[in-house]
Amino acid sequence: MVRQELPTAVRWVDERTGIAKLGKKNLRKVFPDHWSFMLGEIALYSFVILILTGVFLTLWFRPSMAEVEYQGSYSLLKGLPMSEAYESTLRISFDIRGGLLMRQIHHWAAVLFVAAMSVHLLRIFFTGAFRKPRELNWLIGVVMLFLGIIEGFIGYGLPDDLLSGTGLRITEGLILAAPVVGTWMSFFIFGGEFPGDEFVSRFFTVHVLLVPGILLALITVHLMLVVYHKHTQFPGPGRTEKNVVGYPLLPVYAAKAGGFFFVVFGVLALMGALLQINPVWLYGPYNPAEVTAGSQPDWYMAWLDGAVRLMPGVESHFWGVTISWNVVVPALLMPPLFIGFVALYPFLEQWITGDKREHHLLDRPRNAPTRTGIGAGIVTFYGVLWLNSGNDIVATQFHLSINAITWACRVLIFLGPVTAFWITRRIALSLQRADRDRVLHGLESGVITRSPDGGYAEKHTPISPYEAYALTAHEQPPPFELGPATDGNGLPAPRRRRDGFRAALARFYFADVVPTPTRDEVEASRHDDVPDDDVEVGRASVDGTIDR
Repeated sequence: MVRQELPTAVRWVDERTGIAKLGKKNLRKVFPDHWSFMLGEIALYSFVILILTGVFLTLWFRPSMAEVEYQGSYSLLKGLPMSEAYESTLRISFDIRGGLLMRQIHHWAAVLFVAAMSVHLLRIFFTGAFRKPRELNWLIGVVMLFLGIIEGFIGYGLPDDLLSGTGLRITEGLILAAPVVGTWMSFFIFGGEFPGDEFVSRFFTVHVLLVPGILLALITVHLMLVVYHKHTQFPGPGRTEKNVVGYPLLPVYAAKAGGFFFVVFGVLALMGALLQINPVWLYGPYNPAEVTAGSQPDWYMAWLDGAVRLMPGVESHFWGVTISWNVVVPALLMPPLFIGFVALYPFLEQWITGDKREHHLLDRPRNAPTRTGIGAGIVTFYGVLWLNSGNDIVATQFHLSINAITWACRVLIFLGPVTAFWITRRIALSLQRADRDRVLHGLESGVITRSPDGGYAEKHTPISPYEAYALTAHEQPPPFELGPATDGNGLPAPRRRRDGFRAALARFYFADVVPTPTRDEVEASRHDDVPDDDVEVGRASVDGTIDR
């Protein structure tokens, strides 16, 4: 066989780096194909677009609080004193060719970046893709989402307009509420008494260097772990825990991914050209004595704003120190507890179920009803806070009482997640029973037959072996059981109380499980439902389904 020679330039690089050997192994790596896997790609491509548009904006933005008089193209603000940061933002919007388009693409890309990461994490949660060995990647994803929110909020504050200044004033109040260190932190961040003279330059450094650098490093590690662990896939014929069924990176996946990048870029460019976002010229420069009416943060900060609005005004005084619980609880205690629970959930589920095996096949959400219910409860908790962040807008638009909306949200924040958990879990269990019935009895054919004794019954058509496999491929591990009260020497078993609590949680987690049909049950159902001339067809379907 004649060995194919590398192009001269590639050979030159390969002789100095050994890249050909590395590429031969990894460029043919197989990735599974499913529409939900594109959610992570949207987040990645949004980040790339943020970097590209951010470089453009950095060339003209001036991160300075020095006061200047505006003499630009926007006549309504001409002659008004403002910071250089706000003046340069107006100049980018009205005087730099393509500046407003780049600003709006950048802002829409930031919104999409956080949204795509959020939905991507939800997909990972509901399908169980966080299980061993991917717990570290789950933690990296949660950290990236948190950093993305911080990055978006810092960028939101850079123009120094009245809307962003109002948001920063609220942030300053949250920082000051921190006992002991709040005042010091506020002076450090803002460079003195709010608004200070340093916060724009400090925010700019964090926004363009620190957080993007950390995000870029985490994305690199995240993708390396995806390659190392191999990509997860949904169960199906031929798919096991030890293989991946899909397309190679080159040429198929690279071509599809490249095309999808330009689709995302095109959609964001279209949104930036046609959909106005953050028109800072309508708000004017920030003035601490003024506030924008009906001001709202970007959607990913709304849950924190809603939590602060939800908490009643409660204060305590200790040794001359005032603690504002109406700020400390929703802004300083709730977020780390909420994010911490989400971040540590893979380890909590592993401890409850005792499942420490490696998993490369995904779960259908219905086949993990308790996990799916917990996810629905988390989304409902977030949604109630998100709704309450706009209680004033909802009240004015729908002519409702803002107090009634607030009290309704105070009730829903406790009852909503529990109700959503229970309803979602019951729906998942019902879908499991429907799948079991589909495997046992097949599809309704619409053909009615009459028995010799005069009874009527509908004939069922057996489902295909592929569909039957997909419906029965999930595992059902037994729940953790509490061991004997004493060990082999008659001594009390250690950690008895902890194991009892764990066993109770396991019983709750696996409660009302719907068992998958056994081969004997499927055989019996085929003989009951299929006429004599179709028994062999039904038996072939059973063999292809159960003996996997």
